[in-house]
Amino acid sequence: MFGICNLAIVPLRLEPNDRSEMTSQVLFGEHFKILQQKSKWTHIQLAYDGYRGWIDNKQYKTITEEDYKNLSSCPAVLNSDLVEYVTTPNNLLIPIPMGASLSFMDFPEINTEAFSFEGLKTSGITAKENLLKTAFMYLNAPYLWGGKTPFGIDCSGFTQMVYKLNGYHLKRDASQQATQGEALSFIEESEPGDLAFFDNDEGNIIHVGIIMEDNYIIHGHGKVRIDRLDHLGIYNNETRRHTHKLRVIKKII
Repeated sequence: MFGICNLAIVPLRLEPNDRSEMTSQVLFGEHFKILQQKSKWTHIQLAYDGYRGWIDNKQYKTITEEDYKNLSSCPAVLNSDLVEYVTTPNNLLIPIPMGASLSFMDFPEINTEAFSFEGLKTSGITAKENLLKTAFMYLNAPYLWGGKTPFGIDCSGFTQMVYKLNGYHLKRDASQQATQGEALSFIEESEPGDLAFFDNDEGNIIHVGIIMEDNYIIHGHGKVRIDRLDHLGIYNNETRRHTHKLRVIKKII
């Protein structure tokens, strides 16, 4: 079985329980495979990044396998404004966040509510220099574990969504993203838009940010913020200390 998110933002949970940790979010228009169904919860795997988790049975609608394949093969069309609205024929408004998928609207058999959209859209691959323009739109978004929107986002959700809005594919977690791209030996080799990864004392990748010009980095830590980047890691001018230890820099594109 297969499904699609027909609400603005749906929590994806580690276990089938409202009190369970939110590991990610399913945004409006995202489609997925249904792996298992229980009386109140459904275990899913997102088509975009393969991420798995549980969602409430009341927070999606089912689609056919053909619908799933059509959505997976068609070009991605995303909302590119901080927040916009889709409307129904009877003028019901549903707010959707930046990065919500609009591709399904071209398929009447999927868009059974006859949603329409008149806001800003993005599709296709953009130039690498546009990555930071998109990143700045998330500036000051509060940190939220598992979040993927300007209303709450985590460090890897931030990098994934910035890249996604510009037509590039990143995996969901920082440790997964660190397996992508080409490793650089020095910060001096990097360019704006490259990713910097940071580890903990055990050597596990736990954080990621987007490199800017002149040894700055934009990343999610408390909020999406801009800090200094040096060979040791991220230096916070407010606290006058390093907050993250640099592990590797990756050129994804």
